[in-house]
Amino acid sequence: MLTGTGRRDTADRARDEETDMTVAAARAVRFDRYGDRDVLYVADVEMPAPGPGEVVVEVRAAGINPGEAAIRSGAMHDMFPATFPSGQGSDLAGVVTAVGSGVTEFSVGDEVLGFSLRRSSHATHVAVPVGQLIRKPPQLSWEAAGSLYVAGVTAYAAVRAVDPQPGETVAVSAAAGGVGSLVVQLLVLRKAVVLGIAGQDNADWLRDHGVIPITRGDGLAERLRQAAPGGIDAFIDLFGPEYIELAVDLGVAPERIETIISFQKAAEVGAKTEGSMDASTPEVLAELADLIARGAIDLDIAATFPLDRVADAFEVLEQRHTHGKIVLLPGVSE
Repeated sequence: MLTGTGRRDTADRARDEETDMTVAAARAVRFDRYGDRDVLYVADVEMPAPGPGEVVVEVRAAGINPGEAAIRSGAMHDMFPATFPSGQGSDLAGVVTAVGSGVTEFSVGDEVLGFSLRRSSHATHVAVPVGQLIRKPPQLSWEAAGSLYVAGVTAYAAVRAVDPQPGETVAVSAAAGGVGSLVVQLLVLRKAVVLGIAGQDNADWLRDHGVIPITRGDGLAERLRQAAPGGIDAFIDLFGPEYIELAVDLGVAPERIETIISFQKAAEVGAKTEGSMDASTPEVLAELADLIARGAIDLDIAATFPLDRVADAFEVLEQRHTHGKIVLLPGVSE
């Protein structure tokens, strides 16, 4: 026969077991060494707890980005070394499930979007400082909200770097990709004449968004000259160093050339390399979210994958010719 103390002990153990089950419910992408996509796996992890000034977000959507593939492969070890086991992911959108001390900006149940700087958003739950989150506009889909940060602020920074004036001609490589599709739309909003370099299969999308499509490949320089007989005022490279060389050959001033990827070549010619960290503010994120929510620009979703298929998602991404964003949906099962 149980005594009163025994019943309390039993109840306490039951609550502890329930808490342990809740803690074990969080899952996150991990990798233990640099390598190809096969080093990625999904692990059960301790449920994050919010620190002071933080909230825990149950992640509904999290975009993937080329920089994450470069970090995971070890290609960016000198700049962004990994500590193993490493998580990954910056973009996120979801619902607040816990708030830390001192937090007044958000409450449990709020829908938010933003970013993690801890390589942690490819997970079911993540703790995030409130200064890295904004409220999700209700018109914004989870997929768009969860993939906005890296592509959005990178595009914003790239456009700001070349400072396009109305009527100026700006060429953009990889113009239909996750970043490029936002860059060209932001340029159009600035009333620039935009030459979008992409595959022929993206020509209709570019044209529909006010961009002059220029097919990549052999003869590109001549096609650009024909499209801009008065010259090209600025060039945004989103693909590789060959486009910086092309911009120089076309007579674009180095201070009007911007790249988000070709840092060594940029240093050689004096081009700019402004990227996501140059525009990572809640104000920029809110401006971009508002533009998308009210239909001023489109953020297209190329594909979605459950968290367990993170390697498949990166296989598609690393083909480098996908139009729009690829998004993980942590709450979705295979």
